[in-house]
Amino acid sequence: MSFKSDETRRVASLIASGFFNDPGQGIFFGKPRAFVLSNARLNLWAGIRSDAIDYFDCHDIPWHQGAPRRPTGHVLSSQVACVNHLFFLRQRKDLADAVVRNLGFGMVEAAIVDTGFVEFEVIGDSPYLGERSWMRGASSTSVDAAMLGVSDDGARTLILIEWKYTENYGRSSLYIPQRASVYDPLIRERSSPICVKSPEYLYYEPFYQLMRQTLLGWKMVEHGDYGATRFVHVHVIPRANRELRHSVASPGLPDGDMSEAWRSVLVDPDSYTSVSPGQLLAPLQDSSDCAEIRCYLDRRYGLD
Repeated sequence: MSFKSDETRRVASLIASGFFNDPGQGIFFGKPRAFVLSNARLNLWAGIRSDAIDYFDCHDIPWHQGAPRRPTGHVLSSQVACVNHLFFLRQRKDLADAVVRNLGFGMVEAAIVDTGFVEFEVIGDSPYLGERSWMRGASSTSVDAAMLGVSDDGARTLILIEWKYTENYGRSSLYIPQRASVYDPLIRERSSPICVKSPEYLYYEPFYQLMRQTLLGWKMVEHGDYGATRFVHVHVIPRANRELRHSVASPGLPDGDMSEAWRSVLVDPDSYTSVSPGQLLAPLQDSSDCAEIRCYLDRRYGLD
């Protein structure tokens, strides 16, 4: 059985147990589903619920597959998972510091990105990629979350965080002339962070998304967003999602391990890392006042 089917059964049982205080059977694509909450707000941890919804409203960020001004009720949503895991860090410098130090890359503390230490659905200060649309969270290249790390010498590192949950992808190529005309010239630029024999190899998920986010991070640093002088790309994937971790759809990339295949096309392979949710938030284990959120995340998702 796949990780997604296992998780679908597990969260349906979690709903039935009363964990969400919701009966499930919410409407998704026109039908009631056991893994969709009737009250979509309950998909967010109570400790962040109102603030997270207000944040998305204030910044005009749509919730993926959600109704206007509310998150989706789908409990396997990776966007909701990202918010549940990271939103509480926005006003906790001590924990944000610990998370960026734990990532390495020479970072010793976190800095403010917008009005907190984590920003969501990041697209840069301008439409750097020349895409037809430029909107946070929809119809253009965006990254689930961003943080800012500061080194001992004061240098700032932009941390782009892409969150995965049950995603798994087929072998369909997304290469079409309209997309190629936007991204191929960027891939081929002399200073591009990507070096690949043929750009067409990158038009298979998740590499298509990784490619666009890498180009975005490169251009954000090039234009001085956040005062950052470099960027790192953090791919958060549950350990148990082996279908994603060990699948390479592109026929032009090394087969076997998805992360290693992606690193093989990066000019600086060390600018990318793949971690599990538990690895990313390992510093929480040392914080005595995080027991409630740790318990929630562990039962809801399993931190690893």
